[in-house]
Amino acid sequence: MPFTHIDCFSGPGGICTGLHAAGFETKVAVEYVKSCVETYSANHPEVHVIHSDIRDVQDSQVLPHTPEGGIDLVTSGMPCETFSTAGNTSRSFYDSRQFLFREGIRFAKMTNAKLLLFENVPAITTKTVAKDSDTLIVNVLKQELQENGYGNFIEVVLNAHDFGVPQKRNRFFILASRFPDWKLSAPVPAMERQDVNVGDAFAGLPDVVPNSGEERTEYSGRESEYSALLKDDSFWRRKPSGKLTYQMPMKHRACTLRRFELLRQGESLKDLFSRYEGEERAALQSQRILPKKMFIKRNYRLRPDEPSPTVTSHCLDEFVHPTSNRALTVRECARLQSFPDSYDFCGGPYIVPHIERTVQDKYEQIGDAVPPLLAYAWGVTISEILGEHEHDR
Repeated sequence: MPFTHIDCFSGPGGICTGLHAAGFETKVAVEYVKSCVETYSANHPEVHVIHSDIRDVQDSQVLPHTPEGGIDLVTSGMPCETFSTAGNTSRSFYDSRQFLFREGIRFAKMTNAKLLLFENVPAITTKTVAKDSDTLIVNVLKQELQENGYGNFIEVVLNAHDFGVPQKRNRFFILASRFPDWKLSAPVPAMERQDVNVGDAFAGLPDVVPNSGEERTEYSGRESEYSALLKDDSFWRRKPSGKLTYQMPMKHRACTLRRFELLRQGESLKDLFSRYEGEERAALQSQRILPKKMFIKRNYRLRPDEPSPTVTSHCLDEFVHPTSNRALTVRECARLQSFPDSYDFCGGPYIVPHIERTVQDKYEQIGDAVPPLLAYAWGVTISEILGEHEHDR
């Protein structure tokens, strides 16, 4: 019998995808953003997906879909905006979002979960409950785990690149159990996968021409071990696909294309501001090749021989293709996040204004997700923990 899972703050399904590959059966998912719900449901039709603010979800909506003996694992990757330090002003906000970890605990107690896994940015460990307070959010979380019977826990920061994901992405995790005598452990880095890079990620993806509107639907060029894994639907326990999707070019203004031409691999907009000064910079700005304001995390041209920086919800603006003068396609971003090629990002539009928080476009969904290969590593480790205590099921 497979181990069971409830997916809180599910997004488009990154955690579920990795856990499913590891043999878990996700019973319930909860997500607020409609476009994420649409993507999740299309890829995981067997899961009961609740489209709601998680705080409004009642026991009666969840328990009919869970085993009588309780759930094996609840995962809770609450929104990270209020914790992130990556150029995000919302870290200065102190509101209800920073206490949404309580919903993960509530769901764990509701379903008598054996294990509870929290995921967030490492900066959560330095965020205080209020501007003038010394009390850290993460310490409140730990205290409430103790108070609710989940005092046996470990905490760890993992880099997704250590688990075969072609990007440098650090994430903070807490794994907690209601059994005080269970020995908990975190995934051990997969040494054979640590050298995966952007070139490996994009292997087999044909180039596209910006502004052409021509989507490429056939693979071409070389294969890599990594690209073969993302096409291996048997590994992911998914129905065979075979067709390339979402390799569609974006539209760019002529001045933006000219800016991309100036970028060398490993350079970003910040480097262009350093290279061009005085009258030369002013001339480029007058032609709108350079913007009036310098954004630190913008227009980074990826290096094919290195992993990418962290993929975020702003990945459309943050990355430039290693060799072509264009932004990345949806499929290329999905490759950097380790979503299988058969994954259908059908929810929402390609692009939506970033200030609209009730909808996430395809790029935002991908950037905010947990990399499936990192979730898979957790799934393997947690399966081992649960297997050692099969008598407690």
